[in-house]
Amino acid sequence: MQLNFNLEDISQISVGAFALAVPISFSEEAWKLGESLPTFNLLFIFTLSMIFLSFFSYQSVFQGDIKNRIPVFVFRIVAAYLITACIVALVLFSIDKFPLRIEPLIAIKRMIVISMPAAMGAIVVDGFDKE
Repeated sequence: MQLNFNLEDISQISVGAFALAVPISFSEEAWKLGESLPTFNLLFIFTLSMIFLSFFSYQSVFQGDIKNRIPVFVFRIVAAYLITACIVALVLFSIDKFPLRIEPLIAIKRMIVISMPAAMGAIVVDGFDKE
């Protein structure tokens, strides 16, 4: 079993995440939503993100065939989300809306809220290059 994940995949995920993270990160609604959503709703948003990432990746990137490649499939989903979260954090930090040292909980909540749509952008662009 080969872990077919390279710099091209990382760049595709990064560009896809950045494409949606930028406009959403500049939205005051997203900042306030990140501040006000209860933990349950944030966990639900995170779960929805993982479900939709998995579904799209299964159908598009892996073309419905993950037999003997489940670890690669899981790795790709986790990597896509983590790369997306890093991109979102960088964008929020660049506009001074990621108060990690002062209010870490708000920073993480904003990152989760904005990572949901950004992760979909990431996996869609990653899906352009079939596995």
